[in-house]
Amino acid sequence: MENFHEKDVKEIIDCTIKYCWALDKKDWKSLSQVFISDAYAKYGLTEHRGIESIVDKCKKSLTPLDASHHMVTNHVVAIDGDNATCMCYFQAQHVRESASGGSNFIIAGTYEDELLRVNGNWKITSRVLTKVWTEGNAKVVNP
Repeated sequence: MENFHEKDVKEIIDCTIKYCWALDKKDWKSLSQVFISDAYAKYGLTEHRGIESIVDKCKKSLTPLDASHHMVTNHVVAIDGDNATCMCYFQAQHVRESASGGSNFIIAGTYEDELLRVNGNWKITSRVLTKVWTEGNAKVVNP
């Protein structure tokens, strides 16, 4: 039988996975449901406040692509009441067939998230992406 803490850990990990599915399906409505409305995200050098800014950044980055494949793993979750933190590794492959110099670009690194339980659901309040390594043609994502 699953205890309350284990259920929360699973739901938090599921939230990070839903983020990946939303990006790869370009499902911006689902993406917006992963975050609270005034969430903060730092993607490398860019910082975004509010769900509209976060979704807009993801749309601009991913819409030109033919495909993307985001994965998360090695989650470490800490829960304190209705607040939580989650660290995990990510790896994301990006494909744009028309890119000069090659059609693939992979980025890998970490996400460091802060989450809040809202009406029984875990939502990201802050996400910081830290790049660890890349491989391939960066022009796929930065033409």
